[in-house]
Amino acid sequence: MNASKWTAICSNANPYFLRNNRFLRRCIGCLLALALTAGAAAAPSQGPLRLNPDAPDTYIVQAGDTLWDISALFLSDPWRWPDLWQGNPHLDNPHLIYPGDQLDLFWADGVPYVARAAQHEVKLSPAMRASPLALAIPPIPRDEIEPFLRQHRVVETSLIEGASYILAGDSGRLLSGLGDRVYAKGRWDGTRRFRLVRPLDTLYDPQTGESLGVLVVDVGEVMMEQADPASLTEDDAAKLRVTEMRSEIRIGDRLLPVVDTIVDPAFQPKAPAITIDDATMIAVPGGVTQIGVLDIVVLNRGERESLQVGDVLVIDQAGQLAKDPVTGKPVLLPEVRAGVLIVFSVFERASFGLVLEATRPLSVGDTLRNP
Repeated sequence: MNASKWTAICSNANPYFLRNNRFLRRCIGCLLALALTAGAAAAPSQGPLRLNPDAPDTYIVQAGDTLWDISALFLSDPWRWPDLWQGNPHLDNPHLIYPGDQLDLFWADGVPYVARAAQHEVKLSPAMRASPLALAIPPIPRDEIEPFLRQHRVVETSLIEGASYILAGDSGRLLSGLGDRVYAKGRWDGTRRFRLVRPLDTLYDPQTGESLGVLVVDVGEVMMEQADPASLTEDDAAKLRVTEMRSEIRIGDRLLPVVDTIVDPAFQPKAPAITIDDATMIAVPGGVTQIGVLDIVVLNRGERESLQVGDVLVIDQAGQLAKDPVTGKPVLLPEVRAGVLIVFSVFERASFGLVLEATRPLSVGDTLRNP
């Protein structure tokens, strides 16, 4: 399936979202460029590569191409591009591809590969490429998409229940904003910086009924104004100043200590190292009913089930009921593959996935499996 066919499929699945918005189409490709250019190591073995029936023997990279476009030209499973691509060891970054490059499909010991023209036929001498780096097929730095990917998270129920909370705004305000003073009540241990989160929903496993944590939205950050926060008791109201906000600060918003973490600059798509059983899309931040490309979904699997960042999962939809024309009885048709997502943030018992492909409108309750 080539890039234009893939775009058409996504457009039919979510016409308003993609068909008339070139920027979002480019985001899909650029996001995959970010993933596919991360690291030189190939993904774990997932069986033989499956080439598209109409995969070209030769392709000239065009300005505006993305690695997703190019991958989809050759592969049925585009996330396996690192298995197919043979980088040039004479370049500092062997994964850079430039407009005008000729990519050749060839075979070695019965295995397909793609390389720049003549790369697999002649020995190249070290040389500096004249094309400026800015012309390469670009990845997106992680910090540019982080606000989109990390606006929600899943927090353990006990942590939310024990967290301090906004008691009142200054001068009796119900809503507060950047620079305002707010008052909070709860347990204090000397911490001065807090993230403000708003509980949205408690997540439950649809198969077992187990609580998987609380889905929260990040609304801002506050700084303690109290001279000695460690001296406060649970009955004291602490003074804090709003230093960052994503939306208005409300009474009841919860305070969680700020934890500085190191975020990998990129992630690489791969098949899960373990078999994923009974995985389901259980929620969508924002509450939309139909899920499409670039929507974030919540999965009922996490670190406990060995799910990892970068794992690619296939989305299946339950088959429809059909009436048997002979017996007259209803027959449940098999599940239908409806899309692909990549896991980008993993919590203890849940995780977030980003939908990368959708051949039809998706919904909460659709199941997930290994590709």
